[in-house]
Amino acid sequence: MLLGSLFHQPLFESAFIAYLHYLCIILCFGALLFERLRLKVDLSRQDAISIILADIIYGLAGILIILTGILRVRYFGQGADFYTHNPLFWFKVGSYIAVGLLSLYPTITYILWAIPLSKNKLPSITSDLVSRFRLIINIELIGFSVIPLMATSMSRGIGLPGS
Repeated sequence: MLLGSLFHQPLFESAFIAYLHYLCIILCFGALLFERLRLKVDLSRQDAISIILADIIYGLAGILIILTGILRVRYFGQGADFYTHNPLFWFKVGSYIAVGLLSLYPTITYILWAIPLSKNKLPSITSDLVSRFRLIINIELIGFSVIPLMATSMSRGIGLPGS
């Protein structure tokens, strides 16, 4: 009974939503780093499949970042006015959107890899594609490094008028 009542405490719920939010940021970063390290011209079938799975994890964690972020702004944070009046919040949101849009090109390509893989063939990967994807992933990794800095700055009131 004590354990059940613990999980329904507002502070626990707030902490759990924050934990999920941060865990998903870590998962996104880790999945991107995995893709970056595995990506090469001569991919094996196993490597291609593992990159696709990492991208699926990246996408699911990215969706959870949005959902938990909305929950934090609306119910478990410092109130929507605190966030929406801070330019760092909008920079953070814009950075997240930019990173998400950048990820579309690799994600669509990985989805298209499923066609040859389903026929027991390897996808055609050129050195130009690898270079382009590495650049995109590097930018995404930088984005996922800057976003938490904006969040921690914002939570301390940095960016608010008069701070």
